[in-house]
Amino acid sequence: MPNLKKYSALFLIMSSVMIGGCQTTTSGGVVGADRSQLMLVSSQELEQVAEQSYSKLKSEAVTKGTLNEDRAMQERLTKIADRIKPQTAVFRPDALNWKWEVNVITDKQLNAFCMPGGKIVFYSGLIDGLKLSDDEIAIVLGHEIAHALREHSREQVSQAIAASTTINVGAALLGLPGGVTDLANIGYKALVETKFSRNDEIEADSIGLELSARAGYDPRAGVTLWEKMMKGNDGQGLPEIFSSHPVDKTRIKRIESLLPKVMPLYEAARK
Repeated sequence: MPNLKKYSALFLIMSSVMIGGCQTTTSGGVVGADRSQLMLVSSQELEQVAEQSYSKLKSEAVTKGTLNEDRAMQERLTKIADRIKPQTAVFRPDALNWKWEVNVITDKQLNAFCMPGGKIVFYSGLIDGLKLSDDEIAIVLGHEIAHALREHSREQVSQAIAASTTINVGAALLGLPGGVTDLANIGYKALVETKFSRNDEIEADSIGLELSARAGYDPRAGVTLWEKMMKGNDGQGLPEIFSSHPVDKTRIKRIESLLPKVMPLYEAARK
């Protein structure tokens, strides 16, 4: 017969881990992005991994001669980012103290991301290839910053740790073989190979639209941006950004449904 005491112990251990690790990383804003999240690692731990990864990425770009090669594009992107960054305080005031950094890599990839702690990379191919307006660039930046504000990478690391802990604790309690999981390795892989969930994308779209609107950029550009994304890469396959940011007509309709909430913010910012 199964050892009920062992199963009960496993249940109690995992329940305490889950309950103790649940929190929300942001206030809701007008879009209401404040669900409870499972967080089993600290922000500082993941930001340290992100900073190391970001430094490595920049070093490789310097070696290739592709880091901030286009000064005009770099200045354009920095100007837009500087208008969006103060708006992050609506969702989490501590983001104002992040060590923000924005860099452009000259590459045909249609891609961009914001690592934990505000480390932003924009590939020139996304701007040139899709001929993005400032409003559309702001939507991309807002979206990527939103992933960092909500700490979606940290959440995924925590989910990976929880799953691994369940397996290892369960194996130990049940007397099964099982090694100790390398949690640092799980964290790194989840950070650099993130495939955001549908819920993550909904939150990033919502927060990103509000951030760009508050910064005085037209949130209606969210619709034109994703329409361009769907047509991107001249039919040569989906853009790189789709590996973690899937898009379809449903997504565009969802963005349109948010416009009544964020357009007043844009109009107020323009005044």
